[in-house]
Amino acid sequence: MGSIGNTLKYLLISARPKDWVKNLFILAPLFFSVSVFRYHLTARAALAFVLFCLLSSGVYLMNDILDLQEDQRHPQKRLRPLPSGRLKVSTAASGAVVMLALSIGLSFLLDLEFGLIALAYLLLNLVYSRYLKKVVIVDVFCLAGDFVLRVIGGAVVIDVEMSRWLIICTVLLSLFLGFSKRRHELALLGSDAANHRRVLSEYSILFLDMSIGIVTAATVMSYALYTISEETIAKFGSDRLILTIPFVLYGVFRYLYLIYRKSEGGNPAQSLLTDLPLLAAVVAWGLVAGVILYFGHTW
Repeated sequence: MGSIGNTLKYLLISARPKDWVKNLFILAPLFFSVSVFRYHLTARAALAFVLFCLLSSGVYLMNDILDLQEDQRHPQKRLRPLPSGRLKVSTAASGAVVMLALSIGLSFLLDLEFGLIALAYLLLNLVYSRYLKKVVIVDVFCLAGDFVLRVIGGAVVIDVEMSRWLIICTVLLSLFLGFSKRRHELALLGSDAANHRRVLSEYSILFLDMSIGIVTAATVMSYALYTISEETIAKFGSDRLILTIPFVLYGVFRYLYLIYRKSEGGNPAQSLLTDLPLLAAVVAWGLVAGVILYFGHTW
């Protein structure tokens, strides 16, 4: 029983439950369509979230298998159950197959379009792991594509129109996180970076700093324009969404602080869950935005 228990524990660790926070992007269309209190839609969105958690965990296991040799040379990733040898490759492969098959199958049962989005997510990550992760800049766009597919999936499963602003802000924010991840890897691994991830030889700290600066400014400006656009004001019956901008600014600047002063940025989910000021900013933004979206028209 002890051996089975350890195997299940290492399998769960490899499924990266902390990274499930990324799948909250699926709930963004529900939130911004002011549909949280339409409980049948909330139930469908919640189920979609659970299925994507299962799907993303299967993808993480698949990636760990494909990246096994590179991860064994990484100062942090080598401690994971699979690269360290605590979890067998055959066990990880079996777990990945079960998770992927269940998540894709149940996604199609939930909604045909959502199933296609889930399948597209799987295929994108498969192609990324095999080929596109070696192509400079395109690799970061693939990471951004994962977030965009989550948002699209969240919209189709509750059958609401996708906001163009939501897609734009998601693309820019995910590019910001993607370039930050590459900078963290390059700074952490130094001259050995290319041995872990070949594409890192095509990047430089200067280039990544410039890219982060560009997408940071674009992200903040896009969100600010969204809050004051005539479309947004007409949709929610309030112009008070502008009050959420300080929380967005603080959250972005806090993340930049973690990147440049704390040498973090490699895992945004971990940063969100472990950095209390950043978590507080996100929670405060959600509460204030929620009050404005759902009750602002009554003021």
